[in-house]
Amino acid sequence: MIKARSLFAAGAVSLSALAGLGAADANAQQVYRIVGPDGKVTFSDQAPLNPATRASAAKSVALPGGGGTDVAALPFALRQAATRYPVVLYTAPDCGPCGAGRSMLSGRGVPFSERTVTSREDIEALKRMGATSLPFLTIGGQQITGYSQPEWVQFLDAAGYPATSQLPAGYVQRPASPLVAAQEAQAPRAPAPAAQSPSAATTPAPAPAENPAGIKF
Repeated sequence: MIKARSLFAAGAVSLSALAGLGAADANAQQVYRIVGPDGKVTFSDQAPLNPATRASAAKSVALPGGGGTDVAALPFALRQAATRYPVVLYTAPDCGPCGAGRSMLSGRGVPFSERTVTSREDIEALKRMGATSLPFLTIGGQQITGYSQPEWVQFLDAAGYPATSQLPAGYVQRPASPLVAAQEAQAPRAPAPAAQSPSAATTPAPAPAENPAGIKF
């Protein structure tokens, strides 16, 4: 297991600098509230995997940040690391350290997903995860604040990620998406059709005056 440690490096952008930005596009995954066996509560955009079913789940889980490629398609060492310790990078626009961190992960061949932090909802969600600045990196349950290449290398090595890229040919990084998805406005329901009044034909017409009995010939 990776040793729990948080790094507050100089290469980081404070979340307070993002507070005035407008709302972002709404296509992100849900943020999960996870309660561990010890009662500790953490927040992550990765759904927790049951260790008892990890092997079977790996066959159908898409690469985080990949173009739909299954984890099972990766070389063994990379597949093991990506399944046990998925990497998520949290970034903001015009963030130099964020770009440096992204380039480092891509150059090493680490499959990762990227979440952008631009809206107030994004910032609040990131704060609940314990982050105070960007970039913010999670490697499984490990959280690292700020970019420092030696520190990132240390944790990636501990997680078992290969030192050089082993991504399959044709691998394409999935575009970044917002951390928090905006709630879609519920479409107004169509009004229920008005109850139809009984047809006039159901009411028998009065008999003509010249045939008061209503006898038909």
